[in-house]
Amino acid sequence: MTDLRLSVAAELERARARTETLTEAVDDADLIRQHSPLMSPLVWDLAHVGNQEELWLVRDVGGREPVRRDIDELYDAFKHPRRDRPALPLLNPAEARAYVRQVRTKAMDILDTVRMDGRPLVADGFAFGMIVQHEQQHDETMLATHQLRAGAPVLAADPPPAATVPVADEVLIPGGPFTMGTDVEPWALDNERPAHAVDVPAFVIDAAPVTNARYREFIQAGGYDDPRWWDTDGWAHRTSAGLTGPAHWNPDGETYTRFGRTERIVPDEPVVHVCWYEARAYARWAGRRLPTEAEWEKAARFDPATGRSRRFPWGDDPPEARHANLGQRHLHPAPVGAYPDGASPLGVHQLIGDVWEWTSSDFRGYPGFRAFPYREYSEVFFGPDHRVLRGGSFGTDAAACRGTFRNWDYPIRRQIFSGFRCARDARPEELA
Repeated sequence: MTDLRLSVAAELERARARTETLTEAVDDADLIRQHSPLMSPLVWDLAHVGNQEELWLVRDVGGREPVRRDIDELYDAFKHPRRDRPALPLLNPAEARAYVRQVRTKAMDILDTVRMDGRPLVADGFAFGMIVQHEQQHDETMLATHQLRAGAPVLAADPPPAATVPVADEVLIPGGPFTMGTDVEPWALDNERPAHAVDVPAFVIDAAPVTNARYREFIQAGGYDDPRWWDTDGWAHRTSAGLTGPAHWNPDGETYTRFGRTERIVPDEPVVHVCWYEARAYARWAGRRLPTEAEWEKAARFDPATGRSRRFPWGDDPPEARHANLGQRHLHPAPVGAYPDGASPLGVHQLIGDVWEWTSSDFRGYPGFRAFPYREYSEVFFGPDHRVLRGGSFGTDAAACRGTFRNWDYPIRRQIFSGFRCARDARPEELA
């Protein structure tokens, strides 16, 4: 139990250190400013992570008196759309920092004494893990806000590693059942549960995400001007939004702007900042399709030698720097072939990290789904309005990324660090 408490404490502090990096990199005026109507002011995210920590760890797990009950409604994400949050009487930067410090002090005191067994909310430290993941998810959201802000660069990181191995174009994934989801991951969220068998016919999937070079071929072939590749909703959005290429690509078609720096487009990096409609249009142009969510997870987890599902493509061990581009260690995707140690047994590369990958699937609960600990985490988003993304990005922390982790968003969204890979049905001769 001591080891669990130490591990939880380390994860809480690691998440908070990242939050501080993202919020202290700018002045107070930038913290308060709304850089895009798609995003909250950074100061809202800062106080929101503290409020969630207070609600779940201080009040529920710890049974303590509220720190600031008066601000609960201000930081309820369901009551105020992002575009409206700047008009709220939010805590100012100094107040927000003091609030999250006060909450954290109480949460760490509770961590020292609470039992880590009994009711499901605290078993194996689940509530603490939920809060770690929540803060890391908001850190990625704040990183996306940094990408949308104007002005001089304020974030810096080392470049990702260079490619070290050639990567095949496609990989055949054999047909048959595999175990999707999990019953054993202690901090898995409700939409990842329960584990269940899914029979997936044989299919072929890209061995790596679609690169800038390949996506540029689609643009140069007139892909954005040809309605054949777009469905009715996608074409309407492309037209109304004036889409001509990925977000943050400049009109010259040769450069993009990342976190305030204009650089030449790197051909062999995964394309990023494309919406679901763009991903699907590319796939149709290429004579392919987006993988289903089950296909993506089978490619990422299935070990043909044992027939079991791994936690990650490389095995059951947590991600290390050699496995994947995660955790904001770098500020953009790595070239294809940069992480051979992270490949799946069948040779599918960079399934974890670099870019969130759009799938063709709507976001829905698995058979036997139970909302826990509250419906608003997953269940209220189920249905055809949201598409599933998998795998995490360079801005996703390892604590909030695993082979079963599910993300979701509207098909028009591209401020997120989203890319994709393609799939197709296996041909008869490939099965012989």
